[in-house]
Amino acid sequence: MTTKELLYVEDALGHAQFCMTKCNETISQIKDTELKLCVQQIADKNKQIFQNFYQLL
Repeated sequence: MTTKELLYVEDALGHAQFCMTKCNETISQIKDTELKLCVQQIADKNKQIFQNFYQLL
């Protein structure tokens, strides 16, 4: 893996982790069940993306 590719993976990991954190913060504040489920699905997808990128390392 080139240095540039590694930097891309590190950047992607950071973005996915940030999104997971913000989703989890938001989930704790949402009252609407449907909206909460939607944000949870987004958080789960970002967790999956994070894990996939992490496995590249």
